[in-house]
Amino acid sequence: MIHGDSWQETKRKFIAWWQGEDAGRPLMRVVARRENPGEARLSEVPPRSAADRYLDVDYLVGRYRAFLAAHDLRAEAYPNASFDLGPGSMALYLGSEPKFTHETVWFTECVHSGWREWGPIRFDPSNRWWKTHLDMVTRAREAAGEDFLVNIPDIIENVDILAAMRGPQSFCFDLIDEPQTVKERIGEIDDLYFRYYDAMYDIVKDPDGGSSFTAFQVWGPGRTAKVQCDFCALMSPGQFRDFVKPSLRSQCAELDNSVYHLDGPDAIKHLDALMEIEELDALQWTCGAGQPDGGNERWLPIYDSVRDAGKSLHISIYDGGFDDWTAAAGKLVKRYGSRGLYFLFPVMTQAQADELITRAEREWR
Repeated sequence: MIHGDSWQETKRKFIAWWQGEDAGRPLMRVVARRENPGEARLSEVPPRSAADRYLDVDYLVGRYRAFLAAHDLRAEAYPNASFDLGPGSMALYLGSEPKFTHETVWFTECVHSGWREWGPIRFDPSNRWWKTHLDMVTRAREAAGEDFLVNIPDIIENVDILAAMRGPQSFCFDLIDEPQTVKERIGEIDDLYFRYYDAMYDIVKDPDGGSSFTAFQVWGPGRTAKVQCDFCALMSPGQFRDFVKPSLRSQCAELDNSVYHLDGPDAIKHLDALMEIEELDALQWTCGAGQPDGGNERWLPIYDSVRDAGKSLHISIYDGGFDDWTAAAGKLVKRYGSRGLYFLFPVMTQAQADELITRAEREWR
């Protein structure tokens, strides 16, 4: 499935999106339910435990194959599967322990006495969770063959990892009480990130060196990743510029394709600093619980800033029904044009997928 003319066309449109160039219409993830899913019944088999929901490679591969059997991937939707150990698995590689639930993975705090006592953060090749995760991704890549891409896991970076290891409340005090030590630890996380990333990339990269990242359905030529700092919701703009922005700039400079995950209204205050990072290619906006979706006019000032900075937009549209989705997307295309827009829609019927793609190719140019 990850070969042939259709995949080459999908890659061409992703490359155009990263570069903010014209691909004829916006990039779109369109997934339709098959009328006769057949073996999709396999997806109803539950994992044996909450831990197996994340650790059982056979279960995860079977569940994803069942998803593919039940759905038709249209437009630029492409087959890709994730094998994450929760959001921010670098914390596990460095000393945290996981608490698996059926909804997510929580990380235990492992830095109890402060960063000075913890000492420099170093790579540990014998860490149990690092070895486990590397083995999982290797096995998944072998099982996938040419049927689907295996994503680079959600390793995560900078202060989000430190906050997971220390605990958010204690880390808030650390920013004030020992800022220089925190900066040293951020630098150590920066140095380690690509040691972990590159090991995963070397396993999952496609024959041309392209890669798919676990979050937000993004593929790119070369080293591709979503970058973030969810902890920034608790930081002032000055703190973000001081502690986080240099780390993000360095990380994006080493990546071939980067999209920042801006998470919720409390993070909007950092938008100006983010748009100053020339090395960042795109922004993904997550509206937050209880907020309207990405097609709502409330978020136009965010999108205006992103477009003024010459970066691409990644927008999820899901409120209402099919007519609402197409209307919202159409308004955004009218405002910004089709270049550098990536729309993600909810799962729909095959008839709706046909109508959406036809409308996009006819009107959203």
